[in-house]
Amino acid sequence: MTTLNLGNNPIRTCGSPLSRRSLLKIGAALPIAGLATQTGQLQAAVDAPAKSVLFVNLIGAPSHLDLFDPKPDAPSEYRGPFNVISTKTPGVYFSELLPKCAAISNKFTVCRSNVNYSADHLIAMSIMMTGYEPTDGGETGNGTTFGYQPNFGSIVSRAKRVGGMPSFVSLAKGAIGDGRGPSLGAGGNKWGRRFDPFMIHCDQAGDVSLPGLDLLDGLTPNRLGDRRKLQQELNFAKQQVDELSSTDLANLYSQAFELLTSSTTNRAFNLEGESKQTRNAYGQSSFGQSCLLGRRLVEAGVPYVQVNWSQFAEVLYGFSDYGWDTHADNFGLMEDLHGPLLDQVFSTLINDLDDRGLLETTLVVCMGEFGRTPRINGIGSRDHWHQCYFSVWAGAGVPRGHVIGTSDKRAESPITEPFNPAMVGTTILEKMGITSQQRAEFRILQDSHAFEPLM
Repeated sequence: MTTLNLGNNPIRTCGSPLSRRSLLKIGAALPIAGLATQTGQLQAAVDAPAKSVLFVNLIGAPSHLDLFDPKPDAPSEYRGPFNVISTKTPGVYFSELLPKCAAISNKFTVCRSNVNYSADHLIAMSIMMTGYEPTDGGETGNGTTFGYQPNFGSIVSRAKRVGGMPSFVSLAKGAIGDGRGPSLGAGGNKWGRRFDPFMIHCDQAGDVSLPGLDLLDGLTPNRLGDRRKLQQELNFAKQQVDELSSTDLANLYSQAFELLTSSTTNRAFNLEGESKQTRNAYGQSSFGQSCLLGRRLVEAGVPYVQVNWSQFAEVLYGFSDYGWDTHADNFGLMEDLHGPLLDQVFSTLINDLDDRGLLETTLVVCMGEFGRTPRINGIGSRDHWHQCYFSVWAGAGVPRGHVIGTSDKRAESPITEPFNPAMVGTTILEKMGITSQQRAEFRILQDSHAFEPLM
């Protein structure tokens, strides 16, 4: 049975209040801007092509040559062992690892000219999610979240708040990063924690939990019921929460309670509402069921959903949950795990959205923080490569069945306009109707432009 868990406990509504200490932790776990509210929002253009964004983050950096940008005529030390296959798009070829995606290439567009400014996972992830390099050195320079612009999802959350659901959801076991720590650009950053995403974890069985609430002391299902007592405790505790204004704190209880107990939220989180056929099509993996949950969340009206392939970039370490950082055994992992899983889940997601009429109003973006070295390394694998990689785009007016951007004959560099992270973010915001005027008011992405072929 699919359940929504608070920490390790399923949601129910009865009993006595949370402790003051728990309320403070709820304040950190449930960001104000990510929850339902109608006040103070900026209205996007009514004719915006996208109502929601579903950002599929392939954390760890997948090889572009082994997936969407193969180079069959390159020397053997570049092209790797995989053959190419034709696609539904005439003259376009993918790796043989992607037969299901090849069969529906007429439903999405591939860009082959993405670039990043860093080859360090943590910094590159943050740049991918914010558009810019940090002003204070970033993760490897003892920087802080305030050195980064806000996450694209935080911007959308601030501009397009909705009632009844969070405005920005990130699906993972916890804060995304690598073995050294989390990526700092995942949330509100210079805007503060109130614009962080609402974190949700979906396991391979489709059971949903809230990682941010795992450490709430004494939180049990029978302690969610008495609104008046909860409000009293919040009023008593609010002076201890420095990050939030008094107005925010006054609304914190009602927002948190409504989110955690509303029928709308529970319906969206409950994958038991899906047919067995649909569940099986996405597959029994955390990534597959998370993408299905992502589709349900955009269907429920959440403006920005980020589905993370895993929590960690690494693939071959004890804490790993099989990210894309394939310094060793790249080709074995690509053939046995990563390629087939991505092929099954992404093709199912696109078909599902399309069949339900949601692709018309949902912008799907699928990419990692960078690519992998075109030239195979000394142990028969691929390392970090930020000078050229791929992204996949679909829905919300994106042209179907196209390849935009071109890499050179060895996939080392773009030979057309580089598609940088700021342009990625600006394209997303423009699709959501967040105009240059609004970006100027927010003081974000003011010196960038959308990637015209995607508009």
